[in-house]
Amino acid sequence: MSAREEILARVRGAVADVTTPAGARGPAPTVETTAVGPAETLALFAENVADYRATVVRVEPQDVAAEIAAALRANGCRSVVLPTGVEPSWRDAVAEVAQVLPEAEAATAAELDAIDAVVTGSAVGIATTGTIVLDHTADQGRRALTLVPDTHVCVVRADQVVHDVPDAVARLRPAAEGPRPQTWISGPSATSDIELERVEGVHGPRTLVVIIVSNAGDGE
Repeated sequence: MSAREEILARVRGAVADVTTPAGARGPAPTVETTAVGPAETLALFAENVADYRATVVRVEPQDVAAEIAAALRANGCRSVVLPTGVEPSWRDAVAEVAQVLPEAEAATAAELDAIDAVVTGSAVGIATTGTIVLDHTADQGRRALTLVPDTHVCVVRADQVVHDVPDAVARLRPAAEGPRPQTWISGPSATSDIELERVEGVHGPRTLVVIIVSNAGDGE
Protein backbone atom coordinates (compact mmCIF):
# COMPACT_ATOMS: atom_id res chain seq x y z
CA MET A 1 0.00 0.00 0.00
CA SER A 2 1.37 3.40 -0.96
CA ALA A 3 1.49 6.32 1.44
CA ARG A 4 -1.36 7.96 -0.46
CA GLU A 5 -3.52 4.86 -0.23
CA GLU A 6 -2.75 4.51 3.48
CA ILE A 7 -3.75 8.13 4.20
CA LEU A 8 -7.00 7.81 2.24
CA ALA A 9 -7.80 4.54 4.00
CA ARG A 10 -7.39 6.23 7.38
CA VAL A 11 -9.62 9.13 6.30
CA ARG A 12 -12.32 6.78 5.06
CA GLY A 13 -12.12 4.83 8.31
CA ALA A 14 -12.41 8.00 10.38
CA VAL A 15 -15.57 9.15 8.58
CA ALA A 16 -17.18 5.73 8.20
CA ASP A 17 -19.78 6.47 10.89
CA VAL A 18 -20.63 9.98 9.61
CA THR A 19 -24.20 10.01 8.32
CA THR A 20 -24.49 13.71 7.40
CA PRO A 21 -24.96 14.15 3.65
CA ALA A 22 -22.15 15.87 1.78
CA GLY A 23 -22.66 19.66 1.79
CA ALA A 24 -25.07 19.72 4.73
CA ARG A 25 -24.09 22.39 7.27
CA GLY A 26 -26.68 21.75 9.96
CA PRO A 27 -28.38 24.50 11.98
CA ALA A 28 -26.72 27.89 12.25
CA PRO A 29 -24.82 28.38 15.53
CA THR A 30 -26.41 30.64 18.10
CA VAL A 31 -24.84 32.76 20.82
CA GLU A 32 -25.99 31.51 24.20
CA THR A 33 -24.52 34.36 26.24
CA THR A 34 -25.89 37.82 25.63
CA ALA A 35 -25.08 41.17 27.13
CA VAL A 36 -26.84 42.07 30.34
CA GLY A 37 -26.75 45.76 29.43
CA PRO A 38 -24.78 48.46 27.59
CA ALA A 39 -22.82 49.51 30.67
CA GLU A 40 -21.74 45.92 31.40
CA THR A 41 -20.82 45.36 27.75
CA LEU A 42 -18.66 48.48 27.76
CA ALA A 43 -16.97 47.47 31.01
CA LEU A 44 -16.26 43.99 29.61
CA PHE A 45 -14.78 45.52 26.46
CA ALA A 46 -12.45 47.78 28.48
CA GLU A 47 -11.39 44.85 30.68
CA ASN A 48 -10.60 42.53 27.78
CA VAL A 49 -8.77 45.18 25.75
CA ALA A 50 -6.59 45.95 28.77
CA ASP A 51 -5.97 42.22 29.24
CA TYR A 52 -4.15 42.27 25.89
CA ARG A 53 -1.70 44.82 27.36
CA ALA A 54 -3.29 47.78 25.60
CA THR A 55 -3.61 51.04 27.49
CA VAL A 56 -7.29 51.82 28.01
CA VAL A 57 -8.64 55.24 28.88
CA ARG A 58 -12.31 56.13 29.28
CA VAL A 59 -13.24 59.75 28.67
CA GLU A 60 -16.17 62.08 28.07
CA PRO A 61 -16.66 63.34 24.47
CA GLN A 62 -15.26 66.78 25.22
CA ASP A 63 -12.00 65.27 26.51
CA VAL A 64 -11.06 63.09 23.52
CA ALA A 65 -8.69 65.55 21.83
CA ALA A 66 -6.83 66.28 25.06
CA GLU A 67 -6.50 62.57 25.81
CA ILE A 68 -5.09 61.90 22.34
CA ALA A 69 -2.43 64.55 22.90
CA ALA A 70 -1.66 63.14 26.35
CA ALA A 71 -1.24 59.62 24.95
CA LEU A 72 1.15 60.81 22.25
CA ARG A 73 3.15 62.84 24.72
CA ALA A 74 3.35 59.92 27.19
CA ASN A 75 4.72 57.62 24.48
CA GLY A 76 7.25 60.11 23.16
CA CYS A 77 5.66 60.39 19.73
CA ARG A 78 7.05 63.29 17.73
CA SER A 79 5.51 62.55 14.33
CA VAL A 80 1.95 61.39 13.67
CA VAL A 81 0.12 60.41 10.50
CA LEU A 82 -3.58 61.27 10.42
CA PRO A 83 -6.26 59.84 8.13
CA THR A 84 -8.11 62.43 6.10
CA GLY A 85 -11.40 62.00 7.96
CA VAL A 86 -10.37 62.51 11.60
CA GLU A 87 -12.15 65.22 13.53
CA PRO A 88 -10.54 68.68 13.25
CA SER A 89 -10.23 68.92 17.04
CA TRP A 90 -8.07 65.79 17.05
CA ARG A 91 -5.83 67.28 14.37
CA ASP A 92 -5.40 70.50 16.35
CA ALA A 93 -4.55 68.59 19.54
CA VAL A 94 -1.99 66.41 17.79
CA ALA A 95 -0.37 69.46 16.19
CA GLU A 96 0.34 70.86 19.64
CA VAL A 97 2.56 67.91 20.59
CA ALA A 98 3.88 66.43 17.34
CA GLN A 99 4.51 66.94 13.66
CA VAL A 100 1.34 66.11 11.73
CA LEU A 101 1.61 64.29 8.43
CA PRO A 102 -1.47 63.90 6.23
CA GLU A 103 -2.18 60.43 4.95
CA ALA A 104 -1.12 61.43 1.43
CA GLU A 105 2.39 62.34 2.65
CA ALA A 106 3.00 58.82 3.97
CA ALA A 107 2.59 56.93 0.74
CA THR A 108 5.38 54.37 1.03
CA ALA A 109 6.34 51.81 3.63
CA ALA A 110 9.64 53.63 4.21
CA GLU A 111 7.83 56.92 4.86
CA LEU A 112 5.42 55.22 7.25
CA ASP A 113 8.28 53.48 9.04
CA ALA A 114 9.80 56.87 9.87
CA ILE A 115 6.59 58.03 11.61
CA ASP A 116 6.12 57.43 15.32
CA ALA A 117 2.35 57.06 15.57
CA VAL A 118 -1.07 56.98 13.94
CA VAL A 119 -4.37 58.22 15.37
CA THR A 120 -7.60 56.72 14.06
CA GLY A 121 -11.25 56.21 14.76
CA SER A 122 -12.76 52.72 14.58
CA ALA A 123 -15.76 50.82 13.23
CA VAL A 124 -16.70 48.31 15.94
CA GLY A 125 -15.48 47.10 19.35
CA ILE A 126 -16.23 43.53 20.49
CA ALA A 127 -16.62 43.11 24.24
CA THR A 128 -16.20 39.35 24.66
CA THR A 129 -12.96 39.23 22.68
CA GLY A 130 -11.55 42.70 23.37
CA THR A 131 -11.21 43.20 19.64
CA ILE A 132 -11.34 46.45 17.68
CA VAL A 133 -12.36 46.31 14.03
CA LEU A 134 -11.31 48.92 11.50
CA ASP A 135 -13.14 49.06 8.17
CA HIS A 136 -10.86 51.81 6.86
CA THR A 137 -13.39 54.52 6.23
CA ALA A 138 -12.20 58.13 6.21
CA ASP A 139 -11.40 58.44 9.93
CA GLN A 140 -9.28 55.26 9.86
CA GLY A 141 -7.29 55.68 6.66
CA ARG A 142 -5.86 52.96 4.52
CA ARG A 143 -4.78 49.70 6.12
CA ALA A 144 -1.01 50.31 6.06
CA LEU A 145 -1.36 53.34 8.35
CA THR A 146 -2.34 51.11 11.26
CA LEU A 147 0.25 48.41 10.63
CA VAL A 148 3.56 50.27 10.30
CA PRO A 149 3.88 53.13 12.85
CA ASP A 150 4.90 51.75 16.25
CA THR A 151 2.15 53.46 18.26
CA HIS A 152 -1.56 53.37 17.46
CA VAL A 153 -3.97 55.63 19.32
CA CYS A 154 -7.48 54.39 18.53
CA VAL A 155 -10.71 56.10 19.51
CA VAL A 156 -13.75 53.88 20.10
CA ARG A 157 -17.16 55.39 20.84
CA ALA A 158 -19.37 53.62 23.36
CA ASP A 159 -22.11 53.19 20.77
CA GLN A 160 -19.65 51.26 18.57
CA VAL A 161 -19.12 48.53 21.16
CA VAL A 162 -21.15 45.32 20.75
CA HIS A 163 -21.27 42.21 22.86
CA ASP A 164 -19.99 39.45 20.60
CA VAL A 165 -18.61 38.61 17.17
CA PRO A 166 -21.98 37.91 15.48
CA ASP A 167 -23.16 41.38 16.54
CA ALA A 168 -20.00 42.85 15.02
CA VAL A 169 -20.35 40.96 11.77
CA ALA A 170 -23.92 42.19 11.43
CA ARG A 171 -22.68 45.78 11.71
CA LEU A 172 -19.86 45.22 9.28
CA ARG A 173 -21.99 44.10 6.36
CA PRO A 174 -20.94 45.83 3.14
CA ALA A 175 -22.41 49.28 2.66
CA ALA A 176 -23.97 50.51 -0.57
CA GLU A 177 -20.55 51.39 -1.98
CA GLY A 178 -19.41 47.77 -1.60
CA PRO A 179 -17.14 45.72 0.68
CA ARG A 180 -14.07 47.21 2.36
CA PRO A 181 -10.91 45.63 3.76
CA GLN A 182 -11.01 45.14 7.51
CA THR A 183 -8.37 44.99 10.23
CA TRP A 184 -9.22 43.14 13.46
CA ILE A 185 -7.02 44.25 16.35
CA SER A 186 -6.72 42.41 19.66
CA GLY A 187 -4.07 44.32 21.59
CA PRO A 188 -0.60 45.39 20.48
CA SER A 189 1.13 43.24 17.88
CA ALA A 190 2.68 40.20 19.60
CA THR A 191 3.71 36.63 19.00
CA SER A 192 5.87 34.02 20.74
CA ASP A 193 9.17 32.51 19.70
CA ILE A 194 10.00 28.80 19.82
CA GLU A 195 10.56 29.03 23.59
CA LEU A 196 7.21 30.82 24.07
CA GLU A 197 8.93 34.09 24.89
CA ARG A 198 6.59 36.97 23.99
CA VAL A 199 7.86 39.14 21.13
CA GLU A 200 6.05 42.40 20.43
CA GLY A 201 5.87 44.53 17.31
CA VAL A 202 6.43 41.80 14.73
CA HIS A 203 3.34 42.45 12.65
CA GLY A 204 2.22 45.89 13.76
CA PRO A 205 2.37 48.55 16.49
CA ARG A 206 3.96 47.60 19.81
CA THR A 207 1.92 50.21 21.64
CA LEU A 208 -1.87 50.40 21.46
CA VAL A 209 -3.77 53.13 23.29
CA VAL A 210 -7.55 52.76 23.21
CA ILE A 211 -9.62 55.80 24.11
CA ILE A 212 -13.20 54.78 24.89
CA VAL A 213 -15.61 57.67 24.55
CA SER A 214 -18.77 57.71 26.64
CA ASN A 215 -22.09 58.39 24.97
CA ALA A 216 -22.88 62.06 25.33
CA GLY A 217 -25.03 62.67 28.38
CA ASP A 218 -25.19 59.17 29.85
CA GLY A 219 -21.80 58.93 31.54
CA GLU A 220 -21.07 55.55 29.86
